[in-house]
Amino acid sequence: MQILLIIPLILLTLTGILAGILKFKTRTALLRFSIFSLAANFIITILIAVLCNSDHALTVCALTDDLNITFQCDTLGKYFSVILSFVWLMAGLSACEYLVHDNAVPRFFAFFLISCGVLTTLCYTGNLFTFYLFFEFLSLCSMALVLHNLTIEAIAGALKYLFYSMGGAFLMLYGLFMFLSDGYSMIFTPGGSLGNIGLTSRQLTASFLMILGLSVKAGMFPFHGWLPSAHPVAPAPASAVLSACITKAGVLGILRVVYYTIGSYALSETWVQTVWLILALTTVFMGSMMAYQENVLKKRLAYSTVSQVSYILFGLALMHPVALLGALMHVAFHSLTKCTLFLNSGAIIQRTGKTLVKQLSGIGKEMPVTMWCFTIAAITLIGIPPTSAFVSKWYLAVGSLDSSIHIFNWLGPVILLISALLTAGYLLTISIKAFFPGKNYDYSTLKRNESSILMTLPICIMSGLAVLFGIWPVPLTAIINQVIAVLF
Repeated sequence: MQILLIIPLILLTLTGILAGILKFKTRTALLRFSIFSLAANFIITILIAVLCNSDHALTVCALTDDLNITFQCDTLGKYFSVILSFVWLMAGLSACEYLVHDNAVPRFFAFFLISCGVLTTLCYTGNLFTFYLFFEFLSLCSMALVLHNLTIEAIAGALKYLFYSMGGAFLMLYGLFMFLSDGYSMIFTPGGSLGNIGLTSRQLTASFLMILGLSVKAGMFPFHGWLPSAHPVAPAPASAVLSACITKAGVLGILRVVYYTIGSYALSETWVQTVWLILALTTVFMGSMMAYQENVLKKRLAYSTVSQVSYILFGLALMHPVALLGALMHVAFHSLTKCTLFLNSGAIIQRTGKTLVKQLSGIGKEMPVTMWCFTIAAITLIGIPPTSAFVSKWYLAVGSLDSSIHIFNWLGPVILLISALLTAGYLLTISIKAFFPGKNYDYSTLKRNESSILMTLPICIMSGLAVLFGIWPVPLTAIINQVIAVLF
């Protein structure tokens, strides 16, 4: 059954190429073809989660004795693949309506499908070299999504995204070569494959550079600059997957390096952990502050992503089982909520042309379903019970308090709380103005301008799941605990 691991890559690469080169009779035929491909990919990830195990690896080819292209399926890979393929499918549904007047729909869906296939397969990589190859390939494919509109701003944003991504990948490659030259295996092994040994100063430096390089994709300071540049110029469905899914490639990479290659025990209580914690908390606070001050809606959401993904990185950096539980839960919850928020922004732009926060006064009267989903996602991202992110942030705070890391054990929860208040400031104020525009609002011109079912259905589904997982988190917690059990 291990052959299933490369089916997503084969399926979506072929369908992506066909979407780009075939002359479909109608635009509807192209959209149906693309959505069926994404739905098939999601079904395949479910089958992989049920049928495959990590007992056997699939080696496609061996470049040298040490460099193999290998795929392996474990609980962590299944968890990421199911979440990301589902969110990508939701964004694809919304794209069908968002791009209704776009002249380059075949090109968009060609790269949209291929990028999804690469990201899904990235979750099943069996060693660090294979991960690196697909990580680079993902940057190249997803850059086309930012570039889609071909404006000067889009080209600049795409190049910035590519340069940041390639720079981060090169840092990762340096660490890969460093450990290979020392004779260590890069096969992903729960708890780390380097053995129960201390690292030399050179190896600690290489480890830090690998974490730093992978955190570029996750948007950690000081390499967060590509997000506010790329998101405003990309189509909203592309922004949704960039924020909800592509950033998680960086998170997954850090998980594989720290917990499956080096070993958290080797980095715990070293300067690498200290600097990583400082950068993560700095990003949480700074991203929230930048979002609070930003007036462009999609740019505000981009800075929010900078902050929220670093919640996850903070949990990983604590190297504590409870904090890791919170971090992995936040992977799912942030993916759902941030995809919802970006698709909401796309619906607003597509129906009204409004791009600035100050223009959204009264928008809740025009687009009530869209803005109610926006509000639910905002409440979730803040961490208000009974929504799901309350659960993940609770575990992050408890894990931080339970850790023995001096200063960070109390500073972490403080920064998380301040960030939550800022999140309420930059998201809930939009909802308040949307539904309560004030006495000066001209109700005589009010008309319903709600989006079609293709745009409202995905955001309703994801908003519902964001609340459902907060009320009933046990199934997700059980899956994540299987991952944690083999790491500590």
